[in-house]
Amino acid sequence: MKKIIASVFCIALSIGIINAQSALRIKDFNLEKGVAIQGYDPVAYFAQNKAVKGNKQFSVSAEGVIYYLSSAANKDLFLKDYKKYEPQYGGWCAYAMGATNDKVEVDPETFKIVEGKLFLFYHSWTNNTLNKWNKDEASLKAKADKNWMLLFH
Repeated sequence: MKKIIASVFCIALSIGIINAQSALRIKDFNLEKGVAIQGYDPVAYFAQNKAVKGNKQFSVSAEGVIYYLSSAANKDLFLKDYKKYEPQYGGWCAYAMGATNDKVEVDPETFKIVEGKLFLFYHSWTNNTLNKWNKDEASLKAKADKNWMLLFH
């Protein structure tokens, strides 16, 4: 009986931790109507080296964050290892996270893959932060990693 009670307690505790983590992700990630990357397919950045709009038909939830994938094959890949495909810094602009510790919107079509990680950037007619990132990537990445850890609590 004690083993059953202990097991139930562990399961309840795990569910509570998972729900708390999901709530943090939903609060801190860059979401538009609950969807990450403005509906772009995170796997396509890696598989096709381009930004591809996802389809609601192939939506998945990763710890509370919803992603749209563009195909059943990409959905399967994402489900196998979603952390491999998620954008860094919750999908916020990598340059801004490193330079100013700010959560800045992104242009999902402005991206870079570095060491198997997806980085997204703000891009307007007059400001492409990917260019700024490229000028001092190592320093900005180190600062962004640190800043994200402080923000994502």
